Parts: sequence; C-alpha cells; structure tokens
Amino acid sequence: MRSFAILFSVLLFVVVSTNAQPPIQWSLDSNQLDSTSYELTVSVTLPQRWHLYGLNTKVEGLSAPTLNFAYENVEPLDSITFTSAALNIVDPIFENKKTTVYEGTFTFTQRIKINGFKPATLKCTLAAFIGSNEEFYPVEQPFEFQIKGGSPLASESISNIRIASIDAQNPIADCGDQFKEEESSSLWKIFLLGFAGGLIALLTPCVFPMIPFTVSYFTNRSANRRAAIRNGSLYGFFILMIYMLLSVPFHIIGNVDPEIFNAISTNAYLNLIFFFIFIYFALSFFGVFEITLPGSLTNSADAKSGLTNLGGIFFMSLTLALVSFSCTGPILGSLLVGSLSGGVWPLTCGLAGFGVALGLPFGLFAVFPQWLKSLPKSGGWLGTVKKVLAFVEVALAFKFLSNADLVMHWGLLKREVFLAIWLLIGLGLAAYLFGILHFSQEEKGQKISIGRKAFAMIALLFSLYLVPGITPNHFINMNLLSGFPPPLSYTIYDKSEEEQSNTLEADVVNDYDKAIHLSDSLNKPLLIDFTGWACVNCRKMEENVWNQPEVNSYIKQNYILVSLYVDDRGKLPIQERSTYLTRDKNKKDIVTHGDKWATFEAENFGQVSQPFYAILNDNARLLNDPIGYTPDVKAYLDWLKCAKESFDSQALLTTHKN
Repeated sequence: MRSFAILFSVLLFVVVSTNAQPPIQWSLDSNQLDSTSYELTVSVTLPQRWHLYGLNTKVEGLSAPTLNFAYENVEPLDSITFTSAALNIVDPIFENKKTTVYEGTFTFTQRIKINGFKPATLKCTLAAFIGSNEEFYPVEQPFEFQIKGGSPLASESISNIRIASIDAQNPIADCGDQFKEEESSSLWKIFLLGFAGGLIALLTPCVFPMIPFTVSYFTNRSANRRAAIRNGSLYGFFILMIYMLLSVPFHIIGNVDPEIFNAISTNAYLNLIFFFIFIYFALSFFGVFEITLPGSLTNSADAKSGLTNLGGIFFMSLTLALVSFSCTGPILGSLLVGSLSGGVWPLTCGLAGFGVALGLPFGLFAVFPQWLKSLPKSGGWLGTVKKVLAFVEVALAFKFLSNADLVMHWGLLKREVFLAIWLLIGLGLAAYLFGILHFSQEEKGQKISIGRKAFAMIALLFSLYLVPGITPNHFINMNLLSGFPPPLSYTIYDKSEEEQSNTLEADVVNDYDKAIHLSDSLNKPLLIDFTGWACVNCRKMEENVWNQPEVNSYIKQNYILVSLYVDDRGKLPIQERSTYLTRDKNKKDIVTHGDKWATFEAENFGQVSQPFYAILNDNARLLNDPIGYTPDVKAYLDWLKCAKESFDSQALLTTHKN
C-alpha cells in the first residue's frame, strides 16, 4: 500500500508539474558534419524569472540536461554544450548553494554519430530541470530533428504491416461467433477465482478470529435482532464495496489505452518487481516480519468505526480491510496481478468475488448467530495456513520471474529449471506439513493432525508429479500445470525427431507478410495465432489442444500457421518503426514486435486478449468469425474445418468463373 501511495504521489506530481510549467519556446536545427556525423542545435527562450539548470556536479540529485535518443544506433560524440554564457546564482531551492543556470534566450548543441540506417526524422527527448525562486520542475520535452540525407520511416497512417486492412465484420462463413459467450463465461471463472481467494483469506489469523467478535458486537449492540441482521448485512456489503472500489482507478486508466493491462502484465521489469514483492509477501507469511499499514491510518478508521450510523458500519468494514492487510494483501496482490492481462472487467470481477467471499460470512452469521457454535476455535492451525500460503507465494513469485525471462529471452528459467524449483518448493511444503521442517516461532514436537498429514501427502504427490518434467523425457505433457511452466519448446534438452514431428510449431513467427506470401504460394488459408510469451491460456491451447493428433495433423495439412507475439519486446529495425494513428485518432509509437502485433489485433479485430485466432484466405479475407481461448478440442477442430470448407468453396467458385 505504501508503494502504491508513493507511485500515485509521483504520478500526481508529474501531472501537476506538467500543467504548471511555464511556456517555453524551442527552435531546432541540424547540421551535417560528414557522412555519419551531425551537430544538433536547440535554441531556447524562457519566460522572465525562469532559468534552466546546466551542469551542477556539486549539487546532489541535479543532473545536467541530456538528449535521450529513440534509436539505438545514435551515438553521442559529446555531452550537451551551451554556446551562451552561464549564470551562477545562490539557489534557495538547494539550500542556498551556488548553481549554474541559463536564462532568457540561449542555445546548446550536441554532436552525434548515426551508425547504419539514418532516419529522415530523428526523435529524441530532452531531460532537464527548470526553476524560478521556490518553483522547480522536471522537463521531458520531445524533439524531432530533420536529418539531411535520411530515409523516411514507415508511413504514419498506414504502416508497412497493413494494420487496419482486414474486414472483421463480414466473414465469409458464419461460424466461430461463440467467442463472446466464452469471454462472458471467463469473467465468471475469474469471479469464482476471486471468491476462492477470499475464502482462503477468511482462514488466515488476521480475519478468522474477527468473525465471532464482529457478529457478537452487532448482536449485543443492536436494539433488536432485526437491527442486528441489518447492521451485519451492511457490514458485509461495505466489505464488498471497499474491495470493488479498488478497481475504479483501473477503469479510469483503462480508458486511455485498451492495451495497457496487457502491457503491464507482460512488462519484464514489472514482472521482476512482482517477483520481489511476492518473495516479500512470502517472507512475511513465514514470520520473518509483519506487513502493517501506517498506524495513523488504521487508528483513524478505528476511531470512526464507533459511530452508530451507516458511517460507523462503513468504517468498521474499512478497519477490518486495513487491519487484515498483512494476511489478505498477498492473496489480493496475486489476484490483482494475475487478472491484469485480461483488462479492467476481469479485475473488477476478481475483486468482487474476493469481496463477496470475505463479506458474506459476516452477513450470514449475523442472520444466523447460532452457526457461530459450529466454527472451529482459533489456534495454531491458522499459523499453519499462513505457512502454506507462504510456499504458494514463493511458487507464484517464480512464475513472474519466468514471465520476464520469456519476454526478454534471457534463458534463465528453462522449463526444466522452473519445474525443478517448483519441485523443491513442493518438497519443502510436504516436509513442513509432516513436521520435518520447523520455523523459529513454532514449537517442536507438536502433534500432526490427520488433516495436515493429508495435505502433506497431496504436496508430496504433486512433487512426484513434477519429476518427469525435469528428466530427459521432458516432452511429457503435464496437463494439470498447462500454461504455468514455460512452453515445451523452451527447454535445456534437444528434441528428438519424433518429438519434433509430434509438436505443432508455427510455420512463421512475427512475420505476417511472409505468412501471407506462403499462404498465396501454397494455396492454403492463413491461421493467425495472436499469442504471448507470458500468456497462460496460450500455453494451455498449445499443449492441450494443438498437440492433440487430430488437431495437429489437420493444421499441418491445411493451414499456414503464423504466431504473432504481442508481448515480444524485441525492437523492430529502425526503418520499420512508425507512429501509427489509431481509429480513435490517438498516436501510438510502433517500436517493438509486440507493439506491432498488439496494434494489428486491436485495430482489425477490436480485441486485446490472448490467445486469439483468426483465419484468412490468400486475399486477406476473413473466412469465419475469430475465436479466443477454446479448450474444447472438438469445438476448435470444428471451427478449423468450417473455415477450410469456406476456403475450398471460394476456390471452387473462382475456378468455375475462370
């Protein structure tokens, strides 16, 4: 929560400071020095009383102005050089230290070298600081220098991938329109997943003991049973409302760009942050330290919870949410991160499920207080639940590390390495539940209950299930884990010829134009697979549907399969980059392969989720309705056959006309 607060404050500062900055006039020029070198010149005019900070090596945190170039083949030959005289002032912002600044109208230059392709328009951003008495703002000013002898990039309105060239509204055949129904059912699945997370949170030491205490409070403090039922029900409803309110900012952010959630969930560095956060959560559950919110926040909410009106009940609900954060935070964090890639509505559904599961017992026990007698008493078993959750958090942490590894192609967590780590986690959990592994805050020699031994056996069997996945016989398909480990192709072993023949791999990866050419030359329809390196459902489709013999052979015989990775962070060649104008009249920079294919999917099909499948004929005409995640092998095969029949009938019609 502190991290979120800091991030929100920084974003707010940037927005406010950007709006508050004074008007600055910029004038750009470039001069060619030789065949590869240029001198860039920027003329600046600042309003009165304002100054731009120059080189101040003795002032901590105050960096000199820098030009950050958008293209990696641009090599600065020196740092920024000011051609105007500098001023030395005693700056109250930096504790009256002397700082070097520039005022009024002045000029600075920088010499660069361009290796390889020279763009006609060189994009860069000036990073600097400006100030005036007590005011101080960062500057992030984009520049576009015109380069003599440079070549134009891809067109701004119609890029080289023909982004908006497919008519998705009028397919030739009417089959495959079940995608919307599946999308709706997936929301229910996410709701149920959130509900399950809420039930788990109920069993933690921070929440479970609160149930009888809170229900007894409403029963004893209310004028009659009717009032107790009303107050308890409102208490549960407010818990649901508090958790659903967490998704409101994401609805606001989501209106900016529908691809933002996919970008967040597949960003390598954010996944690394999530990895460390989940390890942090796990250490807390292991008892190394306690995650708590600022005392002032919880005390303030608790003080207001004494009110007897609706406001008091609301603040009681808020107090529960805040006080129980050390237990619910890691579970809720897993839910938030796991549902981001689907967009804002899956996130809202997940939070709603979590809130319902957490708030429902309070309402039910207020209506039926006699049920409290059947609840198990609080005790050491609650601490065991936290330790089990700690092992789960560690396993999830490595899933996020795997996402980053796949997207960036680091090669750190190949499939067998990932499964070996999960194997160790499973054995550690089994050892703990059997009483072999102890933690410092627990007493040794405790009696192990039958239920705990049963869960220990489940953990042990799960570990044994993972063993074949790390052996040279790595091609074994582990259906229970499909989508979580890295794909079968991401392995430390070499595949045998038999394994290669049994695995369906794309004919083309990230090259739509080449796939179209193959489709035309071989007279086969084109099966487009919008996928992602960090996409769980994509791996499930590949391992449980595509690798079924009937589907595998049918695709190989009848289709050209092209896989387009929307989260691929590999940069496009400079000459293929562009600034694309979307249908909503927003400009989007196409820099990476992922940018290219995510925009291609969104602009043509109005979808940003993966997996997503579309089939085209050799004229780039849609053969049938696209579909999304379809785990039913028969349904997916029927969809493929429908499109193929449409393709054959069109080909036959063309032959008759000729």
